[in-house]
Formats: sequence, C-alpha cells, structure tokens
Amino acid sequence: MVQAGESIREPRSPLVVKLGGSLHHRIPEIVPLLCQSGRPLLVVPGGGLFADAVRQEQVTDDSAHWMAVAAMEQYAWVIASHGIMITDILAVPEITAVFLPYIIMRLHDPLPHSWDVTSDSIAAWIAAELGIELLVLKSVDGIFLNGIIQEQVTMPIKNDVVDPFFIPFVLKHRIKTTIINGKSDMVLEKYLNGEPVLCTKLCTTF
Repeated sequence: MVQAGESIREPRSPLVVKLGGSLHHRIPEIVPLLCQSGRPLLVVPGGGLFADAVRQEQVTDDSAHWMAVAAMEQYAWVIASHGIMITDILAVPEITAVFLPYIIMRLHDPLPHSWDVTSDSIAAWIAAELGIELLVLKSVDGIFLNGIIQEQVTMPIKNDVVDPFFIPFVLKHRIKTTIINGKSDMVLEKYLNGEPVLCTKLCTTF
C-alpha cells in the first residue's frame, strides 16, 4: 500500500479502470468522479447482473465465455447512460471512455474459456496490451488474507475478490495493479488525484 505522505506516480497518467458489476448501484456517483478526474481513463465494465444471467444457462464453456463478454457490453451501455463516452477501439485513452470489448476479444481470443476468467482478467489483458496501469474498483477495500488486508500481493493467493486467473496473469505480465473500494467516493477521488488510500497493490515492480 502507498505509505502516508507518498503519492502515486504521474497522477494524470492514463489508466485502465475495471468497474465491477457489484457497483451497479454506484454508477451515478462513480461516473462523474471518473470524468472529472483529469486523467484519461479506459473503463472496462464488469458483467454484473447480465453475467449472472449467463451463469444460469446450461451452455458450453465456449458459449458461456462469449455470452459473458457480450454481458460486459450491456453493462457498458448502462455506464454510458450516465454520461460517459463509448469506444470499441483498443488504444491508450486520450479521454475517458467506457470500452466495448466484444469485437476485440473475438479478434484476439487471448484468454481461456472458463469461469476462472471473468471481466477482471479481461481488464488485466487490456492493461497489458496497452502497457498502462490497472485500477480495479470493487465493493471491498482490497484482498484480505485471514481477515487482514494485503497491502501488496507478490504471489498468487486464494481469494474471493478477483477471479483465479487474475493474480497469476497480473504478476506474470508485471501489470501495475491497484484494487480499491469503489463504494467510497473519497477513496476513488483521492486515488485518482495521486493521494494514498487503503488498497491492495499487485506486482513485483512497485
């Protein structure tokens, strides 16, 4: 975790921001904070209720994978309805926009077709492709182990915050990644301003 008095490097640099489906009810508060931060952000949507619907279907892993990616696009349009641009272009952002992943994922098909891979890992792959940092917004303060928040994770650990594929992928590709609590406006605003917040950081190169 960033220590007191230490700020995040380049607080105006671009970020990939994974906006989790569990924060669906917080979108009206989160979107303005993202758009007004002064940082160019590529927002990767979770699947939310739309992905939950896919889980109820008895389909093959391949079908479930692409249905879940399509579910991310439905959630993206929900986010966009609150005043943020949409893009399907995979590029380092110059302005803040929410990403439609289906076409790019179909084109590259870079990840296993399994429920071990969710929108978390898709966001990590996007950050790796663009070579920029990843911010993951969850409904918790970070990753906990035995009830203690992990300020930094440098090896795979079992958890229920991100999917099983996510941490090994992030560490292997050295993606600077931070998990924060998206339920707090103050935490999100401080992070985007380069101020220290309660969080979990992943990677071995901080």
